[in-house]
Amino acid sequence: MSKSPNTFERTMESAIFASRWILAPFFLGLIVGMLVLLVKFGKELVSLLMGVLGLYEHDTIISILTLVDTALLAVLLLIIVFSGYENFVSKLNVGESEDRPAWMGKVGFSDLKMKLISAIVAISAVELLKAFLVSDTMTGEQIGWKIAIHLTFVVSGLLFAASDWISDNRKG
Repeated sequence: MSKSPNTFERTMESAIFASRWILAPFFLGLIVGMLVLLVKFGKELVSLLMGVLGLYEHDTIISILTLVDTALLAVLLLIIVFSGYENFVSKLNVGESEDRPAWMGKVGFSDLKMKLISAIVAISAVELLKAFLVSDTMTGEQIGWKIAIHLTFVVSGLLFAASDWISDNRKG
C-alpha cells in the first residue's frame, strides 16, 4: 500500500525544490564580477600599450602575466556560472547554437570540481611566476608563503583527482 503525500509534504517539497532559485542572484553577481575583470583587463592592456610605446616605464612581462591571470580568472567565473547554474538551478535553453561550448550541459559536479581546481592551480602558478619576477621587492618569507600556497593547491588538485578516480573505479 503506497500512501500519497499529504498537502503539507507536497508544499514543503515544492518549496525546497524552488529554493534552488536562491542561487540565481549569486550567478548574476559572478557575471558582474566578470565585467569588473573586463575593466581591470582593459586598464592593464592600456597600461601595457602605453609602456610599449615608451610613454612611461612599464614591466611588459608582469603586465602580460597580469592579463593572463585576469583572463584565467574570468574563465574560472564563466565555468562556475555555466556549470553551477546548469547543475543546481536550471538547464540553459540556448538551443543548438554553433557557439555553444562543447562541454556545456555535460559538466557534472565532479567535473566542475576538477575544472575549478585546475583553474585555481593555473592562476596560482601565474601569480607565483609574477612573484619570482619581482622577487627583489619581496622577502624570502613572502615568496615562501606563495610557494606553500601554490603547492597546497597542487596537492589539493591531486587529492581531488585521486578521490574521483577511486570513486569512479568503485562504480565500475
